[in-house]
Amino acid sequence: MTKITKDMIIGDLLREDQEMAGVLMGMGMHCIGCPASQMESIEEAAIVHGFEPDEFVTTVNDYVTKMQMVAEANNA
Repeated sequence: MTKITKDMIIGDLLREDQEMAGVLMGMGMHCIGCPASQMESIEEAAIVHGFEPDEFVTTVNDYVTKMQMVAEANNA
């Protein structure tokens, strides 16, 4: 998965990695099935839900990095 940025659309993120749904829900963003998620950026959704967008993106990228490390370790 590529580095997550705050201008990415939530729907695109979920299509790229379905596991991201659990990550977002675990962080308090429970609107992943909402029609708005198909056109709303991560930044917009973070603001609407009371999150600081940069901190939110950092947390999501930390998860992505961790999952990539696990995948690489499993393939070694």
